[in-house]
Amino acid sequence: MAEIAAAALASAVIEDSDRFRRVLAREPLGLVLVIAPWNYPFLTAINTIVPGLIAGNAIVLKHASQTPLAGERLAQAFAHLPEGLFTNLFLDHATTAALIGERAFDFVNFTGSVRGGREIERAAAGTFVGTGLELGGKDPGYVRADANLDAAVDTLMDGAMYNAGQCCCGIERIYVHESLYAPFVEKSVEWVAKLRLGNPLEEATTLGPMASKRFADTVRAQTAEAVAAGARPLVDPGLFPADSGDSAYLAPQILVDVDHSMRVMTEESFGPVVGIMAVRDDEEAIALMNDCRYGLTASVWTGDVDEAAAIGARIETGTVFMNRADYLDPALCWTGVKETGRGAGLSHLGYLSLTRPKSYHLRRLGPA
Repeated sequence: MAEIAAAALASAVIEDSDRFRRVLAREPLGLVLVIAPWNYPFLTAINTIVPGLIAGNAIVLKHASQTPLAGERLAQAFAHLPEGLFTNLFLDHATTAALIGERAFDFVNFTGSVRGGREIERAAAGTFVGTGLELGGKDPGYVRADANLDAAVDTLMDGAMYNAGQCCCGIERIYVHESLYAPFVEKSVEWVAKLRLGNPLEEATTLGPMASKRFADTVRAQTAEAVAAGARPLVDPGLFPADSGDSAYLAPQILVDVDHSMRVMTEESFGPVVGIMAVRDDEEAIALMNDCRYGLTASVWTGDVDEAAAIGARIETGTVFMNRADYLDPALCWTGVKETGRGAGLSHLGYLSLTRPKSYHLRRLGPA
């Protein structure tokens, strides 16, 4: 972001003649509020803080109540800046909403839940303050008949289970061509069964707890509902004794015989569970991937770049991956559609979100 700043923020000179100087410039918005989430407490905050500062704004950070020390550490990191350019505040929801409603900020960037995004939009209503909102996700993977099976299993399972599934762009549902379905499921179960659930401070641990028991209970409820409706869980919970059934430690799970009548296939889980469905062809896969109120990323597995691009053009999502998943590329725009939110982060478009256009139409006149 630092390397592209000069080009992204440069004024565009439309004309500079003996008669006119016409320029399209970018100016900082002013005071930017960054409301950061707990799951990647440094990365997600930095993605707006640094380009915001580079673009000439002052930053106020309000970190999640679960990760207040991350805000303090960031304040220490930016302590060398002139006073007032970076401020870390501890705010409850009501105070945050009141400040937004009073137009205390010139832009609000929020990463969090759909409910939180709606509350911010309500607070900002009528103020004409811009908002950038990255909200929920239910990111799909699609494995075509020509996919590299082992690579797809390794990456998609990692995308589903990494950070105990608590990733904005984690894989939450997978559609596999019927010709590869059985081996894909078999290899996926073997992959997940090798995880070790436990204390994340212990070197042998490969799967840590969820952020709270409440979040784990949400995933347990979705899974139980799906099983009651006919889904089959394939991972033996006995392999994960750290899961007592009443804590933040949650055993990973793969579900088959699932469909879109089940919440686990349509609502954000944000935990180590993934449903896998067989599909006949691209058309069925695209329809299922789009049958969702979220749209952050989608992962397509194929040996054909052109086919991946053609499928990607029909998926309602912010980012299309081919043969990878759960990845953030700062050279590309980070954005979403539908209830995943709106706005643009990273890339040169991220700088456009953190600045406003200003036009200069300067006419040169001769001596009076």
